[in-house]
Amino acid sequence: MQVFGQTVDDETRCVHYRTSADIVAIKFACCGRFYPCYHCHTAGETHPARQWPASEWSEPAILCGACGRILSITEYRQVTRCPHCLAAFNEGCRAHAHLYFELPEPSA
Repeated sequence: MQVFGQTVDDETRCVHYRTSADIVAIKFACCGRFYPCYHCHTAGETHPARQWPASEWSEPAILCGACGRILSITEYRQVTRCPHCLAAFNEGCRAHAHLYFELPEPSA
């Protein structure tokens, strides 16, 4: 699987996010290319990023850099570690979810 962007190792860490838990690459809905983060996508593409609509969250779009398995967006959003190899994912990535996925409006 080719991961685009400014990667620093073979587990998909990049110059922007490189802790031990930064091991996912996300297939962007706009171009179908895997990037480690939105900064890498911005630097590598000439088009704006597009979020995945909730209706397409069954799409396999999250690459675990530890084992190479690809998770659906739904599966990824339900776990804190890879269900295949048990490598921990960075829980801080949830703060950036709105950049990758169309999120439902919070209920009042």
